[in-house]
Amino acid sequence: MTHSFAADNALPQSQHSPEPTPERSAERRPERSAAGTALGAFGMVALIGVIALLLHMLAEHSPRVGPGYAGWAQETIGSPLAAVRWFLGDMTEPLFYKSDLGAVGLLTGAALAWCVGRRGVKWVGTLSYDSGLWPWVLASASMSLLLSNLVFGWVLDDGWQPTFVPFVCVAPAMVLLYGAGWRTCITGAILGAATTTPLALLFIPTVSAPLALPAVVASVLAMSVGSVISFLIARRLPWLVLREAREVRPATQAELPPSSLNRRVPADAVWAARRVLKDFTETHFFANELAGAGVILAVAAAFVLNPGLPSYGTGLLPHILFAQALTSAIGVTLWRGWYREGGWAATYASVVSVAPAAVLAYGGSWQGMVGGAVIGAILAPPIAKAISARLPTGFHPVIGNTAAMAISTAVALPLIGLLP
Repeated sequence: MTHSFAADNALPQSQHSPEPTPERSAERRPERSAAGTALGAFGMVALIGVIALLLHMLAEHSPRVGPGYAGWAQETIGSPLAAVRWFLGDMTEPLFYKSDLGAVGLLTGAALAWCVGRRGVKWVGTLSYDSGLWPWVLASASMSLLLSNLVFGWVLDDGWQPTFVPFVCVAPAMVLLYGAGWRTCITGAILGAATTTPLALLFIPTVSAPLALPAVVASVLAMSVGSVISFLIARRLPWLVLREAREVRPATQAELPPSSLNRRVPADAVWAARRVLKDFTETHFFANELAGAGVILAVAAAFVLNPGLPSYGTGLLPHILFAQALTSAIGVTLWRGWYREGGWAATYASVVSVAPAAVLAYGGSWQGMVGGAVIGAILAPPIAKAISARLPTGFHPVIGNTAAMAISTAVALPLIGLLP
């Protein structure tokens, strides 16, 4: 979030969390060192790259357990089991995984972070921006996703449809803006399903198809426009009241002097590595390292069991994982200054748009993987910051983030085609 949005809402500089914590205020510090940030971020890229390489090698020896992706959408019409699996798969569709097992890993990691974190254990990191609202975030998002599947599931007989879009925009953002409670939870769920899914169904044939752009452009554009409509409506609902932000406390620790830079490098490296993992669940409003590790390991297991299921059966999951880690690392290193003093940057935006879309569009080539990762990391965060800076009170910055995804993907894919 940028200064004007924070000023309008008296909120701290964070994408989703409307309340700062004493711990966050106490951790204010100078800009992260470039050396430490790069070391940690690209170290995580190396680790995920090794996992991706192993997956690529193991794919040839997969036992091919369970059904593949082909025909999955059509099966949901007559098979409750297939419908439940599709519902779970929608939870990881924003990451381009579409894996029910991946969703189990995502939820398991987040639940573990929630349970252990409530006991005061710090190593699990924060969850849903340390707001204490993760159960409500998950409940509202899941209800919105369920409504989307129930109301629009009948169109799945034609194949893939964007039933996943409400899970990662209006509903969880509504909870973080308006707080806990069933009124907020249900309102966000209904508004999300009623706006974003039909808009995505409209934008795919009218925006993406005529411009020869992937469906993700229409999907994230629907999230942005649907969020604007939803928050306009929310402002007029008498039972919704914006949460009051706590007073931001001054830093209790002095900023480290330049002479301590060398001692900061290891700490900055750890922060950057964890930040890359967080980016894998930032779009879910979880932003947690355990949840990120959980979804990566679970979808990797799903790929080993049957490479024909994750990532729409393309076999490109290893390429997508590597590109996502790379674009996050580049973004975290490039825009590390925006994280200063509790700030935030939309480094996750390319993780769920440009980078994986480029991998699929260019068949897993190095051109697509590296080109998409670099261009996405350069374009998406500043576009998101610029749009979010102009949002009025009561409009969550998810609007700017998803708009940035649409714009940067629409710009990046043709540019990648020009690369040698």
